[in-house]
Amino acid sequence: MPEPVKKTVSAFAKKPKTQVAEEGATVVFETETEKPDAKVRWQCNTKDLVSDDKYVIKADGNKHSLTIQAVTKEDGTAYAVIAGGSKVKFDLKVKEKEVMEEVKLELKEKVKEEVKEKKEEAQGGAGDPAASDPAATCTVAPAEAPSPAETPAAADTTPAAPQPGANIQAHDTPGFDESQAPDMKTDLTGLFTEKPQSGEVTVGENINFVAKVNAASLLKKPTIKWFKGKWMDLASKSGKNLQLKELYDRNSKVYTFEMQIIAAKPSFAGAYRCEVSSRDKFDSCNFDLTVHGGCPHTQSMDGSEEAGELDFSALLKKSASKSQVKNEPDEDVWEILQKAPASEYEKIAFQYGITDLRGMLKRLKKMKKEEKKSEVFLKKLDPAYQVEKGHKMKLCIDVANEDVDVKWLKNGQEIQSTGRYIFESVGNKRYLTINHCSLSDDATYTCVVGDEKCTTELFVKEPPVTITSHLEDQMVMKGERVELECEVSEEGATVKWEKDGVELTRDESFKYRFKKDGRKHVLIINEATKEDCGHYTVKTNGGESMSELMVSEKELEVYQNIADLTVKAKDEAVFKCEVSDETVKGIWYKNGVEVKADARTNITHIGRIHKLTIDDVKPEDQGDYTFVPEGYAFNLSAKLNFLDPPKIHLDCMGHTADSTIMVVAGNKLRLDVPITGDPAPTVVWTKGEKVKLLVFLPRRLAHSLYSNLADKQDEGLYSVIVRNPAGEDKADINVKVVDAPDPPSAPRILSVGEDSCVVQWDPPKSDGGNPIIGYVLERKKKKSYRWMRLNFDPYTDTTYEAKRMIEGVEYEMRVYAVNAIGMSCHSAASQPFIPVAPTSEPIGLCVDDISDTTISLKWRTPEHLGSSELDGYGVEYCKEGCDNISESIASDEWVPAFEGLTERTSVIIRDLPTGEKMQFRVRAYNMAGPSAPTSLAQAVTIQKPKIWIPRNLRQTLIKKVEETINLVIPFQGKPRPVITWSKDGEYLNPKQVSVRNSDTDTILFIRKSERKDSGKYEVKLQIENVEDTASISIQIVDLPGSPEKLKIMDVWGFNVALEWKPPKDNGNCEITGYMVQKADKKTMEWYTVYELYRRTNCVVADLIMGNEYIFRIYAVNMVGLSLEPCFSADSAYIQKTGFEYKPPTYKEHDFSEAPKFTHPLVSRSVIAGYNATLSCSVRGIPKPKVTWYKNKMDISNEAKYRMFSKQGVLTLEIRKPCSFDGGVYMCKAVNASGEDVVECKLEIRAFQYLRNGWPPGLFTHNSV
Repeated sequence: MPEPVKKTVSAFAKKPKTQVAEEGATVVFETETEKPDAKVRWQCNTKDLVSDDKYVIKADGNKHSLTIQAVTKEDGTAYAVIAGGSKVKFDLKVKEKEVMEEVKLELKEKVKEEVKEKKEEAQGGAGDPAASDPAATCTVAPAEAPSPAETPAAADTTPAAPQPGANIQAHDTPGFDESQAPDMKTDLTGLFTEKPQSGEVTVGENINFVAKVNAASLLKKPTIKWFKGKWMDLASKSGKNLQLKELYDRNSKVYTFEMQIIAAKPSFAGAYRCEVSSRDKFDSCNFDLTVHGGCPHTQSMDGSEEAGELDFSALLKKSASKSQVKNEPDEDVWEILQKAPASEYEKIAFQYGITDLRGMLKRLKKMKKEEKKSEVFLKKLDPAYQVEKGHKMKLCIDVANEDVDVKWLKNGQEIQSTGRYIFESVGNKRYLTINHCSLSDDATYTCVVGDEKCTTELFVKEPPVTITSHLEDQMVMKGERVELECEVSEEGATVKWEKDGVELTRDESFKYRFKKDGRKHVLIINEATKEDCGHYTVKTNGGESMSELMVSEKELEVYQNIADLTVKAKDEAVFKCEVSDETVKGIWYKNGVEVKADARTNITHIGRIHKLTIDDVKPEDQGDYTFVPEGYAFNLSAKLNFLDPPKIHLDCMGHTADSTIMVVAGNKLRLDVPITGDPAPTVVWTKGEKVKLLVFLPRRLAHSLYSNLADKQDEGLYSVIVRNPAGEDKADINVKVVDAPDPPSAPRILSVGEDSCVVQWDPPKSDGGNPIIGYVLERKKKKSYRWMRLNFDPYTDTTYEAKRMIEGVEYEMRVYAVNAIGMSCHSAASQPFIPVAPTSEPIGLCVDDISDTTISLKWRTPEHLGSSELDGYGVEYCKEGCDNISESIASDEWVPAFEGLTERTSVIIRDLPTGEKMQFRVRAYNMAGPSAPTSLAQAVTIQKPKIWIPRNLRQTLIKKVEETINLVIPFQGKPRPVITWSKDGEYLNPKQVSVRNSDTDTILFIRKSERKDSGKYEVKLQIENVEDTASISIQIVDLPGSPEKLKIMDVWGFNVALEWKPPKDNGNCEITGYMVQKADKKTMEWYTVYELYRRTNCVVADLIMGNEYIFRIYAVNMVGLSLEPCFSADSAYIQKTGFEYKPPTYKEHDFSEAPKFTHPLVSRSVIAGYNATLSCSVRGIPKPKVTWYKNKMDISNEAKYRMFSKQGVLTLEIRKPCSFDGGVYMCKAVNASGEDVVECKLEIRAFQYLRNGWPPGLFTHNSV
């Protein structure tokens, strides 16, 4: 007999349970230990958790909790809690908030149950009349042959197939249009940077599909889904034939998603789809897989192969598959499809998890054709019903004749009335009631009345087998017996055991034994070894459970346990223990969190002794400390107690009165002081040197000081002192009593306007202990008793402009002061005042006269004088640059021209700075004050002597000999300045030069200029001690002299080389070149060789052989040619030589030119319904061939478009465009020399209803 099992004692009295939560929620896992001092660790994916903002770990005696804040998708994983040698695992499942996802999950559960049920019926349904119905047989096209039947675990994620699937396409059904299917995504945005491409593979080989997504602009990690067909999600199909991978490049921020198909089979061929989404962005891509080298075959429904296949056709099951009813018991899918339009079929199929839409549409089409009015039945049975196993089902029909008898058939066999089948007849209604429905009741039911009958299908849903009691982690010693036990929801259920993903079976040595006891299933391991360590999993068709088995070598003895410590602040705490094995390592924990070594914490291991030392102990070091030896199922625990000195917890702590508490006079005063300390401290309140109160308080309670009605006597510095044996603490609190402020002083009226006034007042003497935040003003008429408030928000300044008053009416003003406490009493009223408007500005200000220090101004009386008399005018001036504030009355830059006011409308201002640019303004004054100023249009310069040199004289003046020189030099200056002319520092000769002066200019005149008149002329203006000078340069030029020493340097062939020297006289200007001429001695006719030659040597070419030539040269300057040329002393003779004439050859010119668009296409936006044209121009030789494209598709032969070409101008006319005509249009020109392309975008805007009707010609036959 095997030795009795040593039952592992769990350290937990209450274990945490698996929970399901929505994204964003907060989840709390709670557990209780058997011992109150047990040390607990929490893990996530085998990694220890530390308390932070995300995870909150709490311990209160034997109660422990883990709180997860703001749950996300990434938090949905496996968790564990460890106490001593016990470890309990649990899961957190995170579900999405969308209702569609919940419905899809429920449908998947129903499919899993029905797949199992239909498989069982497929084995024993030979008597089913539907099996012989050829119309209901599941015929699969070769390209869509079903894969081997999937296990229940694989079928978990496959949507239900509620209708037998005939091999027809959805668009074969009348009235169904896939383009009308509703779009389930609203924001289609291109997210793929690389899309998966269609591929081909041979049977047995592997193939990869890759998709890449750039996440640089995404706020959330993208989610990807792979589908086969339309709805089959491949996420749960990962196995030996399918692997899904995900990579992320942090540098480029690109996600790479891979789908690898391993050992391809013919059934894997078909259409696939890849979808990616991120928040409100979505993108999808379709691709195909072709498998060569194998013949598809129809797989039986026995489920002989393992899960992980990609084909979902096996779900079509037997020949007469039953239809799936929607989750909601009060809704029928058949009724919804019969009433819905064809455009809604695909949406309904997706919503209710229908995958075989083609078969359902075929059957629906057949049902609609068979619909006809029955003479016997007023109401027939629905096409299908669904009921839970063990529940009651009631079928009802209405007959036309109340006395008629009906028969009920089940799968063609008449039903006899028994305790489970009850027949009822109430009026014209006939009922069949089935009590305690079982799987045998899943059949076709028929009601027969005479020769007519109506049929329905009943689906009995069996719930999946779930695990009610999960496996627990165990830690045993080597050689002990292990029992892993779980409990399922039904007796006799089949389960599968796995170790680290490998299925366990009975081997020859009976290592593993499997035991069934009702709903309990036990895995027994005899004599556990180190190789038995690992994760064990039990699986059913409705779930799975996992546990971890740890095997220890031997028990560890403890020679010295760690002890509890009580320390004070800044002391040293040392935890020490000794175990039997020197090689054993261990981990120290504080409150379930691993302790790491740092500047204050030191962890040592010397031989058998393990030590934890904490220097400079602080309050946060207090807690439970645990030492856990590695590989052993026990731990050593102790507690660190911290002796707490008294502490006052106030923001105003300190011994100064910097922190102040304000109290409104007349209110209650209460000072709350939170304190801590162990043992409970003594509290003493003092004000100054006087003790106010002496109280003993328990730990961490607040102490309060009360005063009924606060007044000025309660102001002062209060001190609170707390003492206990560990020390004392003190805090000072300054109390200040505040009240409303005193009233301000009586306001003063500074100025008045037509309907306004400017009032000013002084702040109150006392602000009530709180700063003044503003003032409130009121006014009233002198003879009235009603005060009117001018502002409702506090006004911060002490000067205010009151407006909207009546001119000529007497008013009074008063002011209130406001602080944070409230409003003061009103001030005394101001002196009565009457609003009076100032006059309008003077008009017509202009300059009458100006000199070097004075200016004369004049103006006219203002147009509007107002109700008061004019007191006079004020004149002001300022330098240029200060006129930016000319509209401002109060400006320090403006200087009064004289004291007081003048009644005249003209004035002379003296002693102005000479040469300054000045601005002047005039204001009219009356009782209301000054009017708006009127200024000169531009600043005026107080004149000083200034010579204005004309632009043409700022450079050297060049004149020819004997030309007349007449220089007019304007100037300014008053009084008339003294003018002096000089040349090169000497006075002018009056016989040669004449000078005439006027008040505004001076003239220099030379009747016949000579070379000696060249030079620098200076003119000087002087007024008293102020002067100005200017200079003018004059250059008198003449013809140059002739060149010198012309020589013939060499003669060869038809060429002669000449050389000469420049002339001695250049005519007082630069020599610009030379004119070279030749003459034949026979004729002596001169011909020009070079007209303007710059150098002093040249070569004369192309001379005639046999002739003798002589040469001459003229010098040229800006005036002209020299009077006399320079002749060559010798002549040059050109010798005769024999030669052969070769006519020149010419290359034929190529006029061909590649096409080039001289005017491009321009993007346009047009209104739908109106003809649109696109134009461009092109040139090219020979004439290029022109082709028009839309979205890179040739549209030359489409009747909707007309193309024109005239003189290189190309035009495309689009007749009555609609929204489908928008896109990218391209024009391509090609000839033998090349080609050119130009393109543009055309946007079609939707038409809008006009006031007088729709656009003409919009609703034609073609446009509609």
